[in-house]
Amino acid sequence: MRVLGSLAAAFAVALTWVGSAAAQDDTARQLPHPGQAVYRANCAACHDNPEQTRSPAKSTLGSMSYQVLSFALTKGKMQAQAAALSEADRGNLINYLTGRSTATLDAWSKPMMCGASRIPVDLKPTPSISTFGFDARNTRTLTARQAGLTTAQLSKLDLAWAIAFPDATMIRAQPAVVGNTLFLPVAEASAMYAFDVSDRTKPCIKWIYNSPGGAPLRSSPGFGVISDGRSVLAFSGLDSTVHVVDAATGKAIWTKNVAAYSYSLTTGTPRVLKDRIIVPVSQFEIMQAADNAVTCCTNHGFVLSLNPKTGDQQWRYDTMPDAQPIRDRGDGKMLYGPSGAPIWNSPVVDEARGLVFFGTGEANSPPAHHNTNALIAIRLSDGKEVWSHQATANDIFNAGCGPKPRPNQFNCVSDTVYRDVDFGASLIRGKLKDGREMVFAGQKSGTVWAMHPDTGKVIWRRDIGTGAPNGGIHWGIAYKDDTVFVPVAQIGRPLPGGEPIDPGLQRGMYAVDARTGAIKWHYTVMPDCANGRDKKAPRCDRNYGFSGAPTIVDGAIIQGSLDGRLFALDLKTGREIWTFDTLRDYATLNGVPGKGGSIDAASIVAVNGLLLSGSGYGMFGQAPGNVLLAFKPK
Repeated sequence: MRVLGSLAAAFAVALTWVGSAAAQDDTARQLPHPGQAVYRANCAACHDNPEQTRSPAKSTLGSMSYQVLSFALTKGKMQAQAAALSEADRGNLINYLTGRSTATLDAWSKPMMCGASRIPVDLKPTPSISTFGFDARNTRTLTARQAGLTTAQLSKLDLAWAIAFPDATMIRAQPAVVGNTLFLPVAEASAMYAFDVSDRTKPCIKWIYNSPGGAPLRSSPGFGVISDGRSVLAFSGLDSTVHVVDAATGKAIWTKNVAAYSYSLTTGTPRVLKDRIIVPVSQFEIMQAADNAVTCCTNHGFVLSLNPKTGDQQWRYDTMPDAQPIRDRGDGKMLYGPSGAPIWNSPVVDEARGLVFFGTGEANSPPAHHNTNALIAIRLSDGKEVWSHQATANDIFNAGCGPKPRPNQFNCVSDTVYRDVDFGASLIRGKLKDGREMVFAGQKSGTVWAMHPDTGKVIWRRDIGTGAPNGGIHWGIAYKDDTVFVPVAQIGRPLPGGEPIDPGLQRGMYAVDARTGAIKWHYTVMPDCANGRDKKAPRCDRNYGFSGAPTIVDGAIIQGSLDGRLFALDLKTGREIWTFDTLRDYATLNGVPGKGGSIDAASIVAVNGLLLSGSGYGMFGQAPGNVLLAFKPK
């Protein structure tokens, strides 16, 4: 540490006798790190309480790279909180948390680069995963042929290899897959890797795309062939930059920052079509608004259609009008509204109907617009709204407010159901065996919805508890054979004035009849804190549900748990056919120390006889990790 170094130098220059110098040096070594006071004053309130504040724990921050934390403090989510910090304060803070003072080098990748015969990217095969939901309907289903795995093989899997990414705390994105090439973005590496897995035992890297300026990446990639015949990947970063990259070479075709408001954020996977790229845009004002210093609330979500060749905007759909002053918030400053309706999920496009379907999030200020917590269809041609259905009204939610805020919390309101039950899961355009089509949606309230695609009329709904801010139904659902497969992270609590919750409802996987909404079967996941897992999985007795998006392979559904376990369940019965505990340390192919953690978001795919899963999700007080794991049949 520089403070100690300067003290030691000063003592040496003073030429005091050796014993005195040693004593003074010992005293100096006991001084607190200069970044400790910065942390306590600016960060501890949130990061020492990660489960309540939905922020990374202090220990998780310590595993992050220097560049990721630097970006967060200067251009990212923590920009407002760090605005008053000097460059020295920021450097001391990062050094205090991580022990690092420079950016992480990507030295591990060079030895893994493919030889000349494996470098060319074969883009002729039909992609097995081209968007968040794998296919145009967002079903998250792979056939045995696409995966190279049968149900029988999925019941007998061994770990084939692991690759770890240095100074990373989560594997949040799934790859696009074309043939035997995986296009995988790693958020904290600020890089997209094109992995070749044609040799199941020896993956190699065809090319690497590094984010300009080092901004962390965020979304999964969308793949498609545009009108000039080029195969492209579209994905977005934490800085709200959309990247469109040539899939053959990894070279950027264009980048475009699409932020429109102070807290705009891109999370959903862009959808690549021949003549346009559909980009959903969210916002994270929810995490800032409880601070009286923030002018609240002015942000809302929107959808963009961009020219795939140039990035030029073709149209923009806004979930609501721009916010206007609505009243004095109590201290002479104005409260603004409406606001909210972030779009966290990835849109599903129906080119035959000419419609784009997606769901939205909560309101951040009154009046709670009717497009908050809503399912929406807009026209593909011009972005005009066709229908909207609000699932939960008056859900005005800002982290740190609570349902009964203190009078001096000027941006917080009490006239709200305060549930934060948005649509984080992407919608599915399902086709039943009788030819009917429905749009299926999963909400963090624990509700499954079936909607008429043309009108937005509710066909049926199924409530599986009351959910929670992190689900309920969180990142995704899947569909096959007239069945909606629904992972549930938490059942929730009875609502005031509501019906009691059926005690038979438990966290786990639900198979819901797509025709009626009836539950066909349910697999209950139980906590596992034995054999030292309680030391590795924070609050393992509570954080063990199914939150991430599921993946169907042949006749099985693969699901990860918040405490780091992988499960394969039989599609017809829900019977557990395989499980693996990823919460461990790994010797890796690339020599980087590997650590498994929570499995959340979307990271499970299959290709060429390998089941692949990320492990690690250092948010919301969950277990960080940095590995991509590959499993093969015994």
